Amino acid sequence: MDKKLLMSIFVVVLFIGAFLFINKNNNQQNAMDNIQDNDIEIIPIEHTTMVLKWAGKIIYVDPVGGAKVFVGQEAPDIILLTHDHSDHFDVKTLQAVAKDKTLIVAPMKVADLVPNTVPGTLLVAKNGQKTNQQGFKIEVIPAYNLPDSEKDFHPKGEGNGYVLETNGKRIYISGDTAGTSEVHNLKNIDIAFVAMNLPYTMSIEKATEAVLEFKPKKVYPYHYRTPTGFSDVVKFKKLVNEKNSAIEVVQLNWYPK
Repeated sequence: MDKKLLMSIFVVVLFIGAFLFINKNNNQQNAMDNIQDNDIEIIPIEHTTMVLKWAGKIIYVDPVGGAKVFVGQEAPDIILLTHDHSDHFDVKTLQAVAKDKTLIVAPMKVADLVPNTVPGTLLVAKNGQKTNQQGFKIEVIPAYNLPDSEKDFHPKGEGNGYVLETNGKRIYISGDTAGTSEVHNLKNIDIAFVAMNLPYTMSIEKATEAVLEFKPKKVYPYHYRTPTGFSDVVKFKKLVNEKNSAIEVVQLNWYPK
């Protein structure tokens, strides 16, 4: 290979690597590993996986990554599963972390994939369903792409978002969704975890529109890794606060590696 061509390729690769490194660091600016939000402790694990400690209960959301990433965490009382994609659902992880006491809440498509070897009680939760479990009101919010199509990454009816409520506080967990009418029409949300990574969920602009519409007191960007890097969550915060400074945008460290 010509030496000049080889050097040019090397420079291009070096530039791309530096760009992605800088972009990642910019998007992690002021990120916290975990946070105590009044009576709720929020522990980001990675991407979409988190642990919530709230009202004496331990809640896992989309546990993946194997038992090793949950070392030191208390066993879950509730596990919320949003859909069947591998960055949200992993049978081996579920088998490792679920206990006999654990309630596993999942859409039908996911529930069909959970083997009998997984401990705990499995509750199938359909879009629009409301249920009371372990002191929490759980409302299932449809999570899907727009325009809705069976060829989409997330067709309507297959995936769940969740609103959890107890002690007068409401938390919304988006799962993988577009800025649908169901998202825009959310009410009285204290804390929102909102996904933003094209082409799978929302752009930061669409996420901004949704957040400005349903006006959570706080919003935590999560699930913002894209096929080419990371969504600009710093810009998302700027866009939100330019229109509504009362909405607090909090960034946690969802990508520790």
